[in-house]
Amino acid sequence: MYVDGFVVPVPKAKMKAYLAMARKVGKVFKEHGAVDYCESIADDVKVGKWTSFPRSVKLKRGETVVFAWITYKTRAHRDKVGAKVMKDKRSADIMSGKAMPFDTKRLIYGGHVISLARALSF
Repeated sequence: MYVDGFVVPVPKAKMKAYLAMARKVGKVFKEHGAVDYCESIADDVKVGKWTSFPRSVKLKRGETVVFAWITYKTRAHRDKVGAKVMKDKRSADIMSGKAMPFDTKRLIYGGHVISLARALSF
């Protein structure tokens, strides 16, 4: 399995817009083959002394952290799904960054192989 993970600083005043965007793009990813698409809003996320989710995105007053992830079969599968999503007209405004209800410069993301955790049977 393969996962793309995202840590996003979302203004609380724009949460409805963010969730609408997430529903839209999540549907597009799933239709093009993503195994799963999940969004989670911070509940027990404290500012750490040296590092934390809030520090990682330079969280500002009036914002909250969203942790999101998209699951795929493999990295190659992720690349195929991503290419289809990028070509899909429904996601063009989102993928261009124009319709993002948050500061995209503070978004953190990356791809991860999740087979290690499964192999260790956590």
